[in-house]
Amino acid sequence: MVDVKTEILIHRPLRAVAEYATNPDNAPNWYENIKSAERKKPKPLTVGSQIAFVAHFMGKKLSYTYEVTEFSPEKFVMRTAEGPFPMETTYAFKKSGESSTVMTLRNRGNPSGFSKLFAPFMAIMMRRANNKDLKSIKAILEK
Repeated sequence: MVDVKTEILIHRPLRAVAEYATNPDNAPNWYENIKSAERKKPKPLTVGSQIAFVAHFMGKKLSYTYEVTEFSPEKFVMRTAEGPFPMETTYAFKKSGESSTVMTLRNRGNPSGFSKLFAPFMAIMMRRANNKDLKSIKAILEK
């Protein structure tokens, strides 16, 4: 089991952070490894919407489709509908003070087959990537 949780304080209101982070059109701007994100259903994004991602991780090109399973102003959850292994990504947003937000990014899943052997290393690499991604979204939103 891989379970990686990271968080950062962003000096922007919760609504602004949540709207930017949950918009798949923005994913390639702040996720270092995501190269493209394509909605498989028209806007608006709702529970049941699917997003096809292409990413590069650990030297490999990954194509996978996530389905939105929960969507509220404080929490956004996507689960793999198609892809190399089952994964769930959760964004949580918590107000901090008058105009700041704590954003939590959590990835968890069960690698299978050959990739199962690399789960501990994969978790380390995911934590490193997630920390970079959160620093990136912070820099974008605090400009």
